[in-house]
Amino acid sequence: MPDTEYAARLATRDDAAVIVDFNLAMARETESLELSQATLAAGVRHLFDNPQFGFYVVAEARGPGGGAGECAGSLLITYEWSDWRDGLFWWVQSVYVRAEHRRRGVYTVLDEFVKRLAAEDPRVRGFRLYVERENVAAQHTYERLGMSETHYKMYEAALERAAAEKS
Repeated sequence: MPDTEYAARLATRDDAAVIVDFNLAMARETESLELSQATLAAGVRHLFDNPQFGFYVVAEARGPGGGAGECAGSLLITYEWSDWRDGLFWWVQSVYVRAEHRRRGVYTVLDEFVKRLAAEDPRVRGFRLYVERENVAAQHTYERLGMSETHYKMYEAALERAAAEKS
């Protein structure tokens, strides 16, 4: 794939199946989790039905002829309101790049696309994401693209019924 270039775009409903596949693969790779495909598919469809919660971006591989090819990677943007800044932070989530496309600039293409969208929206104040502690390669990528580690730790309290009701 030395001649492969990538182009990012907003995802559409037609991309839902590949986004589900990417999320299933990411859960396996990063946390050794087997997610419910039905629950995940419902969650992806729900976002397309409720864009007030966020949006997906995909990167397509393009060959020398320039035509759109396979989906090489994707990410999800969700919104957090900041009363301190009277604006939005965009959370970068569910980042996945197919193994054969890794270390080829796919995430950079996704990042640049998201930054262009944010520049057009005066409500956006910045970006946030979380990353697995052991995923040093991703951490270096985020730092190279202008992000820095914060002093916050992240905590979570999951409601068991949330997953059980959907499975």
